[in-house]
Amino acid sequence: MFLAPLFGFADIAKITPADAAKLVADGKAVLVDVREPSEWHETGVAAPALLLAKSDFDGDMADDWKRFLAGNGDKEIILYCRSGKRAGIVGDALAKRGHKVANAGGFKDWQEAGLPTRKAAEPGK
Repeated sequence: MFLAPLFGFADIAKITPADAAKLVADGKAVLVDVREPSEWHETGVAAPALLLAKSDFDGDMADDWKRFLAGNGDKEIILYCRSGKRAGIVGDALAKRGHKVANAGGFKDWQEAGLPTRKAAEPGK
């Protein structure tokens, strides 16, 4: 499913969780969970994911997001959330700033692909 027409996003590439996991394992991309901390603690997160909430991205952007973007300029940023909608919103904003971005959909997609998960730690870890 392509999200751009449905939610009005730019042409952000969709990527399967399996392809996302391979790019992350190869060091070509970073995976970011943009859900909120309560969601991370409730469900767990993808094992290789950095935890950077969309709410911290909005507005002036929190220092965690600024540090992350400064340190990962050469890698593709692969985002996911609960359904893919918030990942698309953040992805659209990042793409407009010149970042290479892909949307891996929702956390359930990651789980259904049988990929590793972990309990949530502190945000940004």
